[in-house]
Amino acid sequence: MSSNKIMVIFMLFLFCFGFSDGVNVGHLEGRKGQWQLLLKSTGVVAMHTALTFKNTVIMFDQTGARQSSYQLRRRFNGSRCTTSRNDLMDSTCYAHSVEYDIVSNKVRPLRLDTDPWCSSGSFLSNGTLLQTGGFGQGAKRVRLYRPSCGNHQCDWIQTSKFLSDERWYASTQILPDHDRVVVVGGRRVFTYEFVPKISHNEKSFHLPFMHQTRDDQGNNNLYPFLHLSSDGNLFIFANRDSILLNLRRNEVIKTFPRIPGKGSRNYPSSGSSALLPLDHRDNFQKVEVMVCGGSATGAIEAARERRRFLQGLRSCGRMVITGNNHKWEMDFMPKPRLMHDMLILPTGDILIINGAKHGCAGYDNARNASLEPYLYSPKRRLGKRFTVLRSTKIARMYHSSATLLADGRVLVAGGNPHGRYIFHNVAYPTELRLQAFVPHYMNKRYDDWRPSNLIIEEAPIRYGTEFRVLFFLGRRPSKVVEFIAYAPPFTTHSFSMNQRMLKLRCKSMVRGGADGWMVAVLEAPPSPNVAPSGYYLLTVVNGGIPSMSQWIQFAHA
Repeated sequence: MSSNKIMVIFMLFLFCFGFSDGVNVGHLEGRKGQWQLLLKSTGVVAMHTALTFKNTVIMFDQTGARQSSYQLRRRFNGSRCTTSRNDLMDSTCYAHSVEYDIVSNKVRPLRLDTDPWCSSGSFLSNGTLLQTGGFGQGAKRVRLYRPSCGNHQCDWIQTSKFLSDERWYASTQILPDHDRVVVVGGRRVFTYEFVPKISHNEKSFHLPFMHQTRDDQGNNNLYPFLHLSSDGNLFIFANRDSILLNLRRNEVIKTFPRIPGKGSRNYPSSGSSALLPLDHRDNFQKVEVMVCGGSATGAIEAARERRRFLQGLRSCGRMVITGNNHKWEMDFMPKPRLMHDMLILPTGDILIINGAKHGCAGYDNARNASLEPYLYSPKRRLGKRFTVLRSTKIARMYHSSATLLADGRVLVAGGNPHGRYIFHNVAYPTELRLQAFVPHYMNKRYDDWRPSNLIIEEAPIRYGTEFRVLFFLGRRPSKVVEFIAYAPPFTTHSFSMNQRMLKLRCKSMVRGGADGWMVAVLEAPPSPNVAPSGYYLLTVVNGGIPSMSQWIQFAHA
């Protein structure tokens, strides 16, 4: 047989679900993961966190915390900061935002002109972080961070545009319309609005649901959970109730059943929520929301007035929001939890990390830190979905955050249940150490199964089109090879806004020769309803072992 014929046979068409068995997933289930200490101090509390497509992480705190631990030699206006008492007390002589470079493991200060305390954010299609609201003079402000300016000169830009209403403890969601964001709720604000405005006369829209879900305990519907359904409508969860809102008609088109059980889920009760991965196998039509944890009824009053810290909620609910059959499927975490973050891992599992077991959110309102992350596996049978992972020694309480990185680790930062930086003689001091949680599948023992050297040939990628991905795999792939697109979130106050994962369709996959290179033809999401335009992390998962991720961009034609 000629060498050409041998090559033709070697390059025969192969479906994405082919080849030999993969790593025994059951063998991996007992793995606990590892913790890494990255920095002894970020200088600034990571109340808000966002991963950019330049593999930097933006972290920022409230400017009202006065002095951070990152003292500046000069104010941002150029004047020198001295050792005088006035300068040592002057908040402008301290950074309140930093950019963390993952590769160099260093931070640099960024400028904030107004207070972004308890604000919200979304990434635009070009990777710009659009950041909205805050406190005081920052409550109506719109800020931008463009990570692609180069030469490490990127900084916050405060735009001349203003929000219609003050947005303190509001949430945002990027929409299918090109670079349009909806901002929902806020303290004593029962409206939603769009950024940018279509016309100068456009104002906010009244949303009675936000008024109806407010209670006497201190609202309990702040930072509402927002998820974009694949039909383009907006899911809103506040307190214990949820609706589906048609934003084009300003009309509630569905009112869902109340989640079972007592207690509350949104700030200051501070449970968390995630949208389970969307899948090409049902054409991305099944959209399922998950809500976990929160505070008990009366927890806010008990903590604030009587210094009693009630046990939080253990319950988690899942509900399909598409179709016509809506019912919460309830499950229970190993222990109660609140103020935690929920991140979707490339395997499709949900990591539940940070938080506390008793009390509620707010200054010094919680006790009994949750040091053990949980792994939730949606495909396992009810009652067997939670795994307890390796414990950390660092409490991550109020104003902590977490975000998934391109290299597979989870960055964990922040924690400050005080109005200023306090490091001694309190139950939970201000926390500036920076950690990474390393999931078990990132262990080097699985490198033989791990796809590497991802190359995406097209950029940007248009909706509904095919594109090719090359990657190296030294051995034959497993029976299940998946291609995952993940939109990194803006994370604050236990909610990862705009977090989204899609399992993409693989049209074909061939082995490109004896050197281990694979060539896969993938199909982009069909529309921006399924995947709003912007940057996503693409990951190849071989038999449960994910590759390092590479950035791709989905864009309008």
